[in-house]
Amino acid sequence: MSQTGRVSSAKGTDTSASAAPAFSSVRNVVLVGHSGAGKTALSEMLLAAAGTIPRAGSVTAGTTVCDFDPAEHRQQRSVSLALAPLISGEVKINLIDTPGYADFVGELRAGLRAADAALFVVSAVEAIDGATRMLWHECATVDMPRAIVVTKLDQPRADFAATLASCQEAFGGGVLPLYMPEGAPGSLELTDLLHTERPELEAERSALIEGIIAESEDETLMESYLGGTPLDPKTLMSDLEKAVARGAFYPVLAASSADQIGAAELIEVMSGAFPAPDEHVMPPLTRPDGTPVADLPPADPDGPLVAEVIKTTTDAYVGRVSLVRVFSGTLTPDLPVHVCGHGLEERGHPDHDVDERIGALVSPLGKALRPLDNCRAGDICAVTKLAHAETGDTLSGREEPYLMTPWVMPEPLLPMAIAAHSKADEDKLSTTLGRLVAEDPTLNLRLDTETGQLVLWCLGEAHADVALDRLSSKYGVAVDQQDLRVALRETFSAPAAGTGRHVKQSGGHGQYAVCRIEVEPLPSGGGFEFVDKVVGGTVPRQFIPSVEKGLRAQLERGVRAGYPVVDIRVTLLDGKAHSVDSSDMAFQVAGGLALRDAAQAGTVSLLEPVLEVSILVDDEHVGAVMSDLATKRGRVMGTELVTSGSAGAPGRTLIRAEVPETELVRYAAELRSLSHGTGTFSRHYLRHEAVPAAKAAQLTS
Repeated sequence: MSQTGRVSSAKGTDTSASAAPAFSSVRNVVLVGHSGAGKTALSEMLLAAAGTIPRAGSVTAGTTVCDFDPAEHRQQRSVSLALAPLISGEVKINLIDTPGYADFVGELRAGLRAADAALFVVSAVEAIDGATRMLWHECATVDMPRAIVVTKLDQPRADFAATLASCQEAFGGGVLPLYMPEGAPGSLELTDLLHTERPELEAERSALIEGIIAESEDETLMESYLGGTPLDPKTLMSDLEKAVARGAFYPVLAASSADQIGAAELIEVMSGAFPAPDEHVMPPLTRPDGTPVADLPPADPDGPLVAEVIKTTTDAYVGRVSLVRVFSGTLTPDLPVHVCGHGLEERGHPDHDVDERIGALVSPLGKALRPLDNCRAGDICAVTKLAHAETGDTLSGREEPYLMTPWVMPEPLLPMAIAAHSKADEDKLSTTLGRLVAEDPTLNLRLDTETGQLVLWCLGEAHADVALDRLSSKYGVAVDQQDLRVALRETFSAPAAGTGRHVKQSGGHGQYAVCRIEVEPLPSGGGFEFVDKVVGGTVPRQFIPSVEKGLRAQLERGVRAGYPVVDIRVTLLDGKAHSVDSSDMAFQVAGGLALRDAAQAGTVSLLEPVLEVSILVDDEHVGAVMSDLATKRGRVMGTELVTSGSAGAPGRTLIRAEVPETELVRYAAELRSLSHGTGTFSRHYLRHEAVPAAKAAQLTS
């Protein structure tokens, strides 16, 4: 390792289509960090240092060099998974840039699935907040090996020591600096703690060495260290690299994109300490019918083909482009493959098993798609013209198809009702929404059969904004947002009687039907019961089903506020008929009129859906969340301590409550604000309950 952070000249790489840089190993590295931490600037600096691009920001003005879908950066925030390869010696490093905003955690999880290690990016001028801790938790959930890089050291308020202390407090043990930045912005240098012995750095150096020894598999190192025997820095570095690869040690590095400081050190750590693909356990495999498959050797280029689509987008000129991680085997252009997608049917992605043919293989860099001859196990590439493949799908051989267990997709809980702006937009809307959902499985498209609205479920407001922007700017489809209608219902809260009279005598064949009914409430969930108590033939037998049909039609239309009527028993008591003018239709109309007449007695109640809500939040925000639930007419059913926290991190509490759905329409955004981006929740329908009179007046006004 070098002793200072001045970036040495790295081996240049020709990025033209004809170039085929030689490399013997791959490192798939996902960049993780809060929005604004400097991930994109850092990736540009690394690419420039490796010679992949001439200089940072030189690929396309206004477009990040690792932008898989440049149009998505229109809103000045990273919202899309992106890929950029760099070559360092014989190692190819695929940098996977992920969004740091909470609304795009689905993209983050896709990036974690594609990677073998994470470079966790923290700004030296911003505090470690709850959102950053949540990102760290996402990495920990999948046991992702990590290194931390502190960025923006060129800023006037940058404080490496304070940021390091915050990281150690928030992330726990094993977080120790490998380099120390020294000097003022513009003249920064990095000092390698393993190779530098200076009195003023002795505390930091000793802590690093002791941390490495604590994670070393060589038990003699501790004895040598305690006995005063000098330790070989190469041995320590070797043990550090092993500890990083197995996720037991998290070295902290430093970088300044403005000063081009830290790139060489980062590339060295990623190449030497991060695990290769063959050290990464392959996700579980089955056959498409669910039959388990024995574990395959990871990253075997001669093994059976198993690859996964980790991102789908559409290019105006190329068509559908799929970003693919190859776990086993080798992809080649025009290769016949089986495309398999299961397990996301509830998200609007029906299960499918289809045969397709690979189009071109390309390596994306900015807006450029550079042709590839092949993509071997462990590597990542983009594939064109897979008509059916969606994010999360498995690509395998036609004769030996596999299904890879998909990663956990976050549940979209912010509904947005939309409608086509014009007839021209309506003609394109269905196809366009299908493409949008295929690209982003964290979107969920549903037609609400009770309200008739088309509802797009998103992860948050920013996610919704990006979806609308894609529809407009990328696909040329304009939609209007509508007020979301919750599926309310009506019921009778007390017995009532009504008479329906449908008599028309206006020349020619007339219409005549009279029926008298009694309505009684049923318990919640009782549905609808029809009872015939007609005696003496006052309503002829052939017309009694007509009365029931008319009643059921009126139930769907509602009797007071236009919502379906539920949980009642209707008894047909009496009626009148005419030998000539009575008909099936006349008694249908009379039945509906009788139900409406009974509703005039003022005994109709409005019902609203009540949801069971489970809210997971940091302890420090429990009070705010509980107070907010009280304003939403929520009933807290209990709380449970989930984690006690560690190393200064807050504990987390699970709150269970019952809340009317009308109060939860914007809760995904509201909870994020209340919990500073750290809260999550799930919801399930329980029952319908009567709406209080004051609230009912608001809902029907």
